[in-house]
Amino acid sequence: MENEYRYFKRDVSWLSFNYRVLMEAEDASLPVYERIKFLSIYSSNMEEFYEIRVAEHRGVILKKNYAEESSEEAEATLAEITREVNRQQREFQRVFRQSILPELERQHIHLYQDSRPLPFHEAFVRDFFNEEVFPFLSPVMIQKDDIRTFIRDKRLYLVIRMRKKHAETDFQYALMKIPFSKVPRFIELPPHEGTFYIMFIDDIIRANLPSVFPGYDIDSCYNIKISRDADIYLDDETGAHLVENMRKKLKKRKIGALSRFMYDMAMPPDFLDFLCQAFQIAPEDLVMGVRYNNLQDLAKLPNPRGKALEQETPSPMRVPYLDETGSMFQAVKGRDVFLHFPYESFDYLIRLLMEAAFDPKVEEIKVTQYRVAENSAVINSLISAAHNGKKVTVFVELKARFDEENNMSTAERMEQAGIRIIYSIPGLKVHAKVAVILRKKESGADERNDIAYLSTGNFNEKTARIYSDMALLTSCPELVEDVNRVFALLEGKLPAPTFRHLLVARFNMVPELDRLIAREIEHAEAGRKGCIILKMNGLHDTHMIDSLYRASEAGVDIDLIVRGICCLVPDQPYSRNIRITRIVDMFLEHARVWYFYNDGQEALYLASADWMRRNLSRRIETAFPILDPDIKRQIIDILHIQLQDNVKACWIDAHLQNIPKRNDNPPVRSQEAIYHYLKEQL
Repeated sequence: MENEYRYFKRDVSWLSFNYRVLMEAEDASLPVYERIKFLSIYSSNMEEFYEIRVAEHRGVILKKNYAEESSEEAEATLAEITREVNRQQREFQRVFRQSILPELERQHIHLYQDSRPLPFHEAFVRDFFNEEVFPFLSPVMIQKDDIRTFIRDKRLYLVIRMRKKHAETDFQYALMKIPFSKVPRFIELPPHEGTFYIMFIDDIIRANLPSVFPGYDIDSCYNIKISRDADIYLDDETGAHLVENMRKKLKKRKIGALSRFMYDMAMPPDFLDFLCQAFQIAPEDLVMGVRYNNLQDLAKLPNPRGKALEQETPSPMRVPYLDETGSMFQAVKGRDVFLHFPYESFDYLIRLLMEAAFDPKVEEIKVTQYRVAENSAVINSLISAAHNGKKVTVFVELKARFDEENNMSTAERMEQAGIRIIYSIPGLKVHAKVAVILRKKESGADERNDIAYLSTGNFNEKTARIYSDMALLTSCPELVEDVNRVFALLEGKLPAPTFRHLLVARFNMVPELDRLIAREIEHAEAGRKGCIILKMNGLHDTHMIDSLYRASEAGVDIDLIVRGICCLVPDQPYSRNIRITRIVDMFLEHARVWYFYNDGQEALYLASADWMRRNLSRRIETAFPILDPDIKRQIIDILHIQLQDNVKACWIDAHLQNIPKRNDNPPVRSQEAIYHYLKEQL
């Protein structure tokens, strides 16, 4: 049956992706701490979702920010979100209690749940509370319409209902923040008879509430938390004004408008009503929680049994060609170099930058920075280059969400070292991941030996161990010149650039994508094979979706590998030739790959851009062609390995359900298969 809508709602589609993350926690083939990791990721994802996406809908309703939806549409979307989130919260608890906790027990690890400490732990829990926890507690009594008390976002609180001893008085209520920096969320208790015991700090406090409130009988105690609007809205400012304004906005992030009030679903209605009155919580802000919230903290759950209960990920491979050549400049001068992280080592990029820092022939280095690691080896290499007299220019995107402070402090450190810093472009984000190293022309040489680095992922050695990204190192003069033109654009020297090979958002990217899709349509309509394979993190732009619908109707065979948001509706008359695959596994699928069959003259691009409206219209993004036939074949093979995945892949159906891909073929877990494939190519 044809759906009444042509596009899934963006945020409802995202919830489908996050549910796929939750599905990993129920996969009994995984070690239990890998499954726990996915519970943590699910919770962390949901936190950010409420801070940004739900907050944006709330802003529309309150007329606080401009959006393309009406307040009525925002209210309908929020109602749909709440229904789905509540459903997923129940599923989360089912997985946690019926799957994870029993498996921990089988491994002789007991995580206390809803219970007081056993007799052999009572003294330890009491002493630990008195010595390590009690000094950091600051309970406050609360009243109805208690506007004086401010609840911080992302912090866990206990709300306590009690009554004075030996008195027939009304209930009194207290609010108490659970310490988060002074004590860990999980406390390891002494083992007993071969079993390890772990307790939430929440329960250690609960067990000792009578000593916090002497003179009171404790009626009940529940966990609450809130989420606040964490998005930062900036005017079109540049340079020092942008930095100063960003600092002010970051200080206000912690007191943003409420976007979620999460409460323990076991809380009695009259208790919840009191809290809503006390803190002026609207009914639409309520989201059911459980006894233990902030379960992204599960990432820190102690593992007393060690590596046997964790996922073993393969170590990044060395590339013999690069190691044997020695000089990265000589290696790239000889041929284009393709690197696939985390299967292959990110160290080669660090090596290239360090070689550039000390090579007397290097004159200039230019890099874009979106998200970098703390204490980054990439940044240290650039600072070394500046100290050695190289001209270094770094474009810093201050508007990289949740990395603003790190990016500002990193930029200041680089400026102090003499690096030229270019800050955000007004009204745009720069999401391109490119670098160029410019060298002196060698005596007698026809061309310079410059090098360009183009990637689908950030200059971040930490995420390069867990994000699956692809990068190209090339000395191709035309590609180097295109990257130079991107930097000229960022420096304000070239307001209307043209490019030979690169596709750059807001300039030639969308028109060229339209042309590439139209070419496949022409082939299909002429009776030839038309085929498109697109791998990305998000597909939201309706113009591009409509182009794919037209291609499908013309008979073009289309496979989409989309990790996250996907607003294209499959299995409809206008999309019958489109299939959507979602892969969630040990590495975060992050690479963007665009393949067009072109009657056998295959065109292949790697990109920083998803097909989201923001990427194609409000960012500077780059897509770069793979010109080397051997590298092109390798990447196409990798795409086909992912399409063959019948272990960790799901189909996305017309109802946004994640349908596990299962067939009678030999099992293919694509991330493991890609590792072995690349190993064979070395």
